[in-house]
Amino acid sequence: MKQPRLQTAIEHLQQGGVIGYATEAVFGLGCDPDNEPAVMKLLSIKQRAVEKGLVLIAADFSQVAPYLDLAALPPGRLTQLLNTWPGPYTWIIPAKATAPPWLTGRFNSLAVRVTAHRQVRDLCLAFGKPLVSSSANKSGDAPARTTAQLTAELGDELDYILPGETDGLTNPSLIQDACSGAIVRPA
Repeated sequence: MKQPRLQTAIEHLQQGGVIGYATEAVFGLGCDPDNEPAVMKLLSIKQRAVEKGLVLIAADFSQVAPYLDLAALPPGRLTQLLNTWPGPYTWIIPAKATAPPWLTGRFNSLAVRVTAHRQVRDLCLAFGKPLVSSSANKSGDAPARTTAQLTAELGDELDYILPGETDGLTNPSLIQDACSGAIVRPA
């Protein structure tokens, strides 16, 4: 049996809602990555351009694999990135041609993370697929780090806030390009 709050979050996701939830370092905004209106609503809340692309967060690699062109990775890279998960590591991986353009933006790749955060992991498992995961803030503002801060800053614009706590990390996840190995955002 699912926890009542987790079940409420799932119901909002299934109905195309945008929810707030704790991640490793900050709160995130999430929605169903395959629901274009939900993603557009999330981008509107954040005041973020669709061209920038988005991050998917998942409970395990199998949830993000359908979106990715793993054959485009250099030899050995898949093993390297799998060894960083679960954890606060986001990899930019070539996307399949079928990946929704509202996720990839102007890129032919997708940023993905397999989380070690228990509540997000449970959320993705219960939802049955990854979530869009973007920091809980308007573009350019500092992200929310507590349920109370998120409620005060964006509560009126979200369909639901799943109460929780971050894992206490100071910085958001490291972002690394899986093809070149370049660090896009240090941890």
